[in-house]
Amino acid sequence: MNPLTPRVIFYLVLPTILWAGNAIVGRLAVGEISPIMLNTLRWALAAIILLPIGWRLLKSDSAIWQNKIRFLWLGLLGVGSYNALLYLSLETSTPINVTLIGGSMPMWMIIIGALFYQQAVQIKQMMGALISLLGVVIVLTRGDLSSILDIQLVIGDLYILLATILWGFYSWMLSRPGKSTERQWPWAEFLLAQVLFGVFWSTTFLGFEWAADAVVFEFTESTIALLIFVAIAPSLIAYRCWGLGVTAAGPAMAAFFANLIPLFTALMSAALLGEPPELFHGLAFVLIVTGIVFSSLKK
Repeated sequence: MNPLTPRVIFYLVLPTILWAGNAIVGRLAVGEISPIMLNTLRWALAAIILLPIGWRLLKSDSAIWQNKIRFLWLGLLGVGSYNALLYLSLETSTPINVTLIGGSMPMWMIIIGALFYQQAVQIKQMMGALISLLGVVIVLTRGDLSSILDIQLVIGDLYILLATILWGFYSWMLSRPGKSTERQWPWAEFLLAQVLFGVFWSTTFLGFEWAADAVVFEFTESTIALLIFVAIAPSLIAYRCWGLGVTAAGPAMAAFFANLIPLFTALMSAALLGEPPELFHGLAFVLIVTGIVFSSLKK
């Protein structure tokens, strides 16, 4: 595991801010854009934006054709599934349940690494995960830990649990390119490869949403603004930075930064509602950062 530098920290923190915004947008889109439609339009627009600078990827001699199976999996796990499941979860679950379950990502990342990538489990990582998770719980319960006993699981909770596990596999695949030369690709081509295969999967899933007569799209100024935001900020910018951060720090370390998402979500929600940050927000931030620092300490 490589040491954290200010640049790597920036790469890992910025996506959490943008993905917090994505969670809020997903909540605002309920009733205006159906989940799979939102995910498909989001990444289709992102692909159009990337195409002018990443079009060489589509040439017949491009390395993507020799690695198409790998990118089919990357597109499924990252672009095609995670956000579709996130948007689906917000249809039936509450933000507290969704972000709490998503906060279990470091634990899943450690388990996946141990079972599938022969990554030794370190006590400091487990302790760091528990410390950070405590910070997440404090945010979600607004400082009242007894309220966690009132949580009731619904189908949306299962969606976000599956999404969290799939994202763990995606991050590990991203950090283990094997014999592929993708790390030498221009970043736009590498991201476009994931997006194109992700759009393929998302369009396939959209067919099921269409067959279920569940497709919704209200063509308004607000929905267009939401689409532009999710296609650029939490998609292109966040995925580019996350890829750099995971490559530099490793997926297990990066997973701890994902616990900042519910904190930033709470702060953004507070700002939108006109409520100032409270003391428990500061306490949660200290615990989350402590977990990150603790897990990155040398033996």
